[in-house]
Amino acid sequence: MRRWVPALLVSLVLVACGGAGTPARTAPSARQALTGSPEALEFESASTRLELFRELARLSEHEAGRAAQALVLFPITQSGELVAAPGFEARMDLLQSPETGGAMQLAFEGRVGEPWQDDRRDSLQGLSEREAAELVARTLLTHWQIQPAGPVQVERVPGAPYAVAYVDGILRINPAFLYLAAASGPASPAVGVQ
Repeated sequence: MRRWVPALLVSLVLVACGGAGTPARTAPSARQALTGSPEALEFESASTRLELFRELARLSEHEAGRAAQALVLFPITQSGELVAAPGFEARMDLLQSPETGGAMQLAFEGRVGEPWQDDRRDSLQGLSEREAAELVARTLLTHWQIQPAGPVQVERVPGAPYAVAYVDGILRINPAFLYLAAASGPASPAVGVQ
């Protein structure tokens, strides 16, 4: 009887401290993160968000140029066809707006849909969702070599199964993608730099 008493005490201490008996929490996949709440990503560690961003970057390179018959993460209209946009490298800072993207006109209001959040977030490198969306929009449209004739409507599409889509002159950005893109760049943690 005396042999099992210490084992019982150890197991009770482990359970009370969150040890054995508590299931381990796993980080979502990149696709799961996109379809979930963008605000939930704020509770993920910076290194987890960075790894999810790297996963999206790898997938963007893998899908690049494919016909968008199946679900792709970055669908765009090109020559009247829906295809996966050109991929980007994981080390690309999407919040570093390119010089050439400055002349591009973007519109964030005026259409029906969810408004962009204007409060600043630490997990967006101190930017608001709207500010981060503007930088990501300019960077991606320039990277994809899209030169719109007029203003580009930028819509907020939380829970969408894609990260960013450019269809019929409208850029639709999943705000969850902004939280992942903000994990990369100058303020990102130096975790396993590739």
